[in-house]
Amino acid sequence: MPLTLLIATMAAVLGGEVLDPGAAGGAAGLWLTGHDHGIVEVFACDAALCGRIVTSDRLKAHPDQVDERNAEESLRRRPIKGLSIFYGVKGGPPVWSGGRVYNPTDGRTYEGSIRLIDPNTLKLTGCVFYPLCRSEIWTRVR
Repeated sequence: MPLTLLIATMAAVLGGEVLDPGAAGGAAGLWLTGHDHGIVEVFACDAALCGRIVTSDRLKAHPDQVDERNAEESLRRRPIKGLSIFYGVKGGPPVWSGGRVYNPTDGRTYEGSIRLIDPNTLKLTGCVFYPLCRSEIWTRVR
C-alpha cells in the first residue's frame, strides 16, 4: 500500500475526516514537535491542512491527560491524545495559512500558518495578532 494511502487510511480510521492526501502537499505525516518530544499527525482534511496530537512526554507519563487548561470549561475533560491542534489552514504547498492553532499548554487558540521548509522540516506559527507570533520548527518522524 503506498505510504500516502496508508497515512490517509490511518487518519480516516482515527478521526473520521474526509481526506485528500494530495491536498497536504508533502506535509502529511508524523512530525516531532520542537518541545515536549511530542508527535503530531498532519493530514489533509476538507481541502485544508489539519493536525492532531499522537503522543508527547507528558502523555507517556500521564496517558489519561485531559485538556484542563482550555478556555472553554465544557472542553476541559476531552483527552489530549488525538486532540486537533490545528485546522482550516489552507493554501500550500509550501505555505498554508488562515487557519487556527490550538495550544493545549495555555488553552488558547491562535491564528496560524504552516510552512514546509523542506521535505523533513515544518515551521508552525501561531499569532495572537501580527506581529505577536511564536514559531516552532518540527522535524519529520522517519
